[in-house]
Amino acid sequence: MKLKNIVESIEKISDSQKQINIMEVCGTHTMAIHRLGIKSLLPKNINLISGPGCPVCVTSVNDLNKIIFLAKQKNVITLTYGDLFRVPGEKESLERVRSEGHDVRIIYSVLDSIKVANDNPEKKIIFIAVGFETTAPTTAALVEEVYQKKVKNLLVLSLHKTVPEALLALLKNPKIMIDGFILPGHVSTVIGSLKPYKFISDEYNKPAVVSGFEAEEILESILLLLKMFKEKKPSIINQYKKVVTSKGNIEAQRIMNKIFERTNAEWRGLGIIRKSGLKLNKKYVQ
Repeated sequence: MKLKNIVESIEKISDSQKQINIMEVCGTHTMAIHRLGIKSLLPKNINLISGPGCPVCVTSVNDLNKIIFLAKQKNVITLTYGDLFRVPGEKESLERVRSEGHDVRIIYSVLDSIKVANDNPEKKIIFIAVGFETTAPTTAALVEEVYQKKVKNLLVLSLHKTVPEALLALLKNPKIMIDGFILPGHVSTVIGSLKPYKFISDEYNKPAVVSGFEAEEILESILLLLKMFKEKKPSIINQYKKVVTSKGNIEAQRIMNKIFERTNAEWRGLGIIRKSGLKLNKKYVQ
């Protein structure tokens, strides 16, 4: 459907007497909604709520303090992606730590960490692994390669978190009034569009749509949610079919299940969420 037709359909189906709260779970969706002016195209009764957002945003202060403590140790090189570099802990950020003379480096690929480890055999290399299910498989692949090649001086601190468990925590809180979800496209390419989210419609009677990131895709997802509200038939719909399948990336899921096990994790702003973290299983812990 063309953008104009989608907006007109939304206006026709929307009940102006009732406020509808829709949460866009993904930070990339939030940025797209603001950049594309999506809210200005919607009836006033449709309220878009930003969800957990990006994995760096939900990294707890306690975990950031841990990262900074490790980065200050002697003979340590800390590796991180750029989005974590300026995020402050209780007092400092990794950027500040590097300005104090500690070796903190931004990398662009997990494979870079192996090169740094090989080039600095006398030092401990700590890779800070942050991300949702989108980046967890690449960390898992790194851990498997490090294990097979016996790279003894490369360590991985896994702070990976999982999205469905966060959504479950939100739905369990009666104070959070959410009528439906725009689900993350990138995460869903890995975990799939159906099974991980079925509890939303089956147990909590809420509709949800896996969405792409273009204006037409986001607005079509909102239209699909409104249709489910009107028909009172909540389900999980995959709008992003050009990228996301119902089962997701089976190989990515396989390596994640091989390398990680579930653990409780602390989310900034949400607190401890049960089994929402991914830690290395015992085989890969030095």
